[in-house]
Amino acid sequence: MSVIQTIFRDHAAAYLERFGDAVPEAHRQAMRAIGACRSGDCGHHVFECPECGQTHVANSSCGNRHCPVCQNEKAAAWVYRRELDRLPCTYFLATFTVPEAVRAAAWHHPAELYDALLDGAAEALRTLEADPRFVGCAVPGFFGVLHTWGRQLQYHPHAHFVVPGGGLSADRQQWVSANGRFLVHVRALSRLFRGKMRARLENLGLLAEVPSEVWTQEWVVHCEAVGDGRAVMKYLGAYVFRVAISDARIETYDGRQVTFKYQKVGSAKWRHMTLGALEFIRRFLQHVLPKGFVKIRHFGFLAPNFKVPLQRIRELICVLYEIWRARPVLATPPKKPKPLRCAQCGTLMAWVRFLPPLRWAPSS
Repeated sequence: MSVIQTIFRDHAAAYLERFGDAVPEAHRQAMRAIGACRSGDCGHHVFECPECGQTHVANSSCGNRHCPVCQNEKAAAWVYRRELDRLPCTYFLATFTVPEAVRAAAWHHPAELYDALLDGAAEALRTLEADPRFVGCAVPGFFGVLHTWGRQLQYHPHAHFVVPGGGLSADRQQWVSANGRFLVHVRALSRLFRGKMRARLENLGLLAEVPSEVWTQEWVVHCEAVGDGRAVMKYLGAYVFRVAISDARIETYDGRQVTFKYQKVGSAKWRHMTLGALEFIRRFLQHVLPKGFVKIRHFGFLAPNFKVPLQRIRELICVLYEIWRARPVLATPPKKPKPLRCAQCGTLMAWVRFLPPLRWAPSS
């Protein structure tokens, strides 16, 4: 059992007693799932050796996307797929952060605010990339990833967008390249993003929940070239399917308090923070997403329903550059889990059936 599971199993009841009806149902489901994962409460898988008949029973995982036990293999597979989709061009990483004064509204209306954040940032990027002073393409393409935590588990909603440096012409027959290591002006992007967010919150009837001075402040937006994109996709892969913290960062848990390590932005020095178990659970649950919320979204020519295939876009880029700027690097497929072998004779075990739990099964 992981340390995080142990913390939830030890203190979930006390947490619910303390906060009562204020705990959203999505948080309750995540708490139940994390505590039950691979404990037997999620059911069992029965395997049998075809040679000697030896049986083996394995506890099932919960499958909840916020469980720290269930997500490692998904992250590796996601990075592999992004490697296969990579285009032969310069990539950019754009990061959009909402001010602290907006976070209270995001906490009370997460689905609406997260939608506004991702879609508002996408609209801002799409508008500026279409401007002939910047890229001047009719159809840009990029994907965005929602990220809600800071390094101390604090609530810090922001979004990372991975942007190929260019886009398609209006007739989809030409690749229009960005100007070297420059994509768009960051200040213009920040102000346009702020305006898009304001318009969306007004349409949702949530504008009154945000202090009016927010709309005259400068919002924090970054945009930088990141080479061929491989490193940044690997970096984001660690966050796409990972929860706010893993066992690797937890140093001690004595039954009452949790001490974990973290690094400040721009520093390689490890620092330490100690929280009471209930506060640790509270901070962890801040990052549970609304049920069914899609945290990774693809836009433009990277959208799943876009009619021009990526191979055709690669051909258009290569025609423009005449040769690839860099030879494509073959992506390394994720490692497959080791097959289960019989402890008696070493033969591969065969799955026989699933045994349902005796009590409840946590929903994801």
